[in-house]
Amino acid sequence: MSNRSLKWAGLALVLTHLIISTIHGLAHQGGMVKLSRFGYVYVAIVITLAPIVAGVLLFSRTQKVGALLLTLSMLGSFAFGFWYHFLTPGTDNVAEVHGPWHSPFLWTAIALAIVEFAGLFIGLWMYRRIRRVRQIQ
Repeated sequence: MSNRSLKWAGLALVLTHLIISTIHGLAHQGGMVKLSRFGYVYVAIVITLAPIVAGVLLFSRTQKVGALLLTLSMLGSFAFGFWYHFLTPGTDNVAEVHGPWHSPFLWTAIALAIVEFAGLFIGLWMYRRIRRVRQIQ
């Protein structure tokens, strides 16, 4: 896969993650699921802003930094979401959201976990690939 294809794949992942995150945020509002102050800050920086910055950096001279930031933001997003949505009891757990917002909350939480887990490996693969291409040049 060429560097150009890798960049576009990374950007597609970032945009897919952003769309699912937005829908999940709407499910949070509809299901009246509140986060702690830490949770809101974490979501804003690690889950929302960091992947967007990573996507931009993939198209700059610092694409290696972008790939690393993508990897770390997806790792952080996956760990946060998996912990709060599936492992820890509380209002952010998929089992605690009831009513008409249960299904959108559940399915977007699952979709986020899948995209973030895949993003972790795609970002790492991109980082290693960019590194190899630069070493060859």
